[in-house]
Amino acid sequence: MSRIYEALRRAELERKALGEQPLTMVTPPEEAKLADSAPAVMDLMIEDVIKRTWTPCLDAIPALLDRHEVVEQFRGLRSHLAQARVDAPLKTVLISSGIASEGKSFVALNLAASVARGSRNRVLLIDGDLRRPTLHHWLGASNKPGLSEYLDRTAEQSEILQRNDAKNNEKTLLSGLANLAFIAAGACADNSSELIISSRLESLIASVSQHFDWIFIDSPPILSVPDAVDLARVADGVLLVIRDAKTPYQAIQRAQAAFRQSRLLGVVLNAAKGAHRNSTYYRSYYGGTDQGQESERNKKVRS
Repeated sequence: MSRIYEALRRAELERKALGEQPLTMVTPPEEAKLADSAPAVMDLMIEDVIKRTWTPCLDAIPALLDRHEVVEQFRGLRSHLAQARVDAPLKTVLISSGIASEGKSFVALNLAASVARGSRNRVLLIDGDLRRPTLHHWLGASNKPGLSEYLDRTAEQSEILQRNDAKNNEKTLLSGLANLAFIAAGACADNSSELIISSRLESLIASVSQHFDWIFIDSPPILSVPDAVDLARVADGVLLVIRDAKTPYQAIQRAQAAFRQSRLLGVVLNAAKGAHRNSTYYRSYYGGTDQGQESERNKKVRS
């Protein structure tokens, strides 16, 4: 606060003590500049997010089920993240993997759904894979406008945020998505690296952080393209997904090294065949023999 401003304050107090009219307070130039540049902070309610009709693939979101082995796994992961908040601030979590097809998008989607359902947490899921986006397919959501359109300045924040607008969700599994908002990847971008390193991404995360309790970002594999490292800059922590009996040990080491500047929260072992009755759903989802039975059960739930 400037000396001039302090002098004016003292003069006003003296005038009030003498019963005289107070001076008109003048905002110091540097404070006026800060006030003009500061974004207006408003409490964004989940109801304020644009509604769009989603047709989710429920086979891809087992975390919405009431009882299932996978449900408990994601509840456990949710609890670990809550505990990690005790050690340091944690809101924005990047989910990545070393190589492709390890299930990072599956983990990102189900973790977001698990945190969002049955709680007052407002959760935002962002598809940060601008090269091979997946999440909009599983959510049955529109992919445009999305993150790439925001980063190249052809769309604004209010245009890219969306949530499910399905009717009568309170009696279906889709009620678990009521507190979930989504930002799709948008059009596939050849210049995704240039878009991600722009200051506009930091501005977006800073803005939405004021309105959501958790933000989960799905990223490309870190050993394939540099996008994941750049996305990690705006995250408070990173979850690394590896797939049982598939991810080479050297790839795990290289992925950990690539995130050496980030807060690595832990490693998620996906498709583990030896855990909890062989993790039936993981095997079925990734091409096992039980997929037909799982799909039939989800059809009954939807009806």
